[in-house]
Amino acid sequence: MAHPLAALRSRIDGWFLSRRPPSDTIELTQRNVYIVPTRAGWMLGATLLVLLIASINYQLNLGYLLTFLLAGSVAVGMHVCHGTLRGLAMHLIAPDAQYAGTAAVFRVVLHNARRGVRYGIGLSVRGSGQWAWADVPAEGSETVEVAFKPSTRGLHAVPALTAETRFPLGTFRVWTVWRPAARVLVYPSPEPHPPPLPPGEPLAGQASSAMAASQIAGEYDGVRAYRRGDPLKLVVWKKAARAQATGSSELVSRDTQQAQRQELWLDAQAAGLPELEARLSRLCAWVLMADRLGVDYGLRVGALQVKPAQGEAHRRRCLEVLATC
Repeated sequence: MAHPLAALRSRIDGWFLSRRPPSDTIELTQRNVYIVPTRAGWMLGATLLVLLIASINYQLNLGYLLTFLLAGSVAVGMHVCHGTLRGLAMHLIAPDAQYAGTAAVFRVVLHNARRGVRYGIGLSVRGSGQWAWADVPAEGSETVEVAFKPSTRGLHAVPALTAETRFPLGTFRVWTVWRPAARVLVYPSPEPHPPPLPPGEPLAGQASSAMAASQIAGEYDGVRAYRRGDPLKLVVWKKAARAQATGSSELVSRDTQQAQRQELWLDAQAAGLPELEARLSRLCAWVLMADRLGVDYGLRVGALQVKPAQGEAHRRRCLEVLATC
């Protein structure tokens, strides 16, 4: 019996969400803010009913006074609770790209235009049960961080969010549902301990017997030991900084002659793994390794190809290909 009820609930929830247009900015009004009693509210209502019946039965004037005083407080609390969320504006800051298996954190800016502070406002991914609470200052803004964990690589929509408050008495729950339009790109999870980079490939027109790349410590042999007289622009300063951090003064330079004979290609076929996701995970680790070494590298995944280059933009381009291929 539980399965049909769960399916019905899922269909109703999907229908409800489909009626809400996706947007990265939302202003809460009476049309999209809802209010229901909490468990404590229902208990208080039952208590007031018992007090009223007892007061009528025994003709207790003080009982009437207590009953109507508590009922008036509940009515005022309901109005204040609804007004705490009504009129609030929320803006989503799109999250940065993440690696699969890690939490994607995005920020929501709450804008309060009125002169009073809004207390006890919570945000959560719908259905997660993990809340982030904040107070929004008068005529000010507050930023709340919310996270969700995508399990697979690719382009994922930011899940629906729930905002609620139970201020001031906790007898009513005022809530709303928000469908952001932003998406988050999820890269493959890099292999924890990848093998060394593959050997370089001869450039077009070069002999097939060109020297293979060194694989010591996973380094491409377009990098060699520093020689006296090498121009400073050829020194790999990233490796020099890491060497100094370990107490070494070793310097390395780029081998421009070898770089002219060979180029580094990160090919899915060279990953040597049967499963696609495992190959993409290894390619992701190779891209990060080549980027740390500061060498030019290209990427081949099936029919997709990214020409050899280096730098932050090139790294992001390669990771995007791995995420969406």
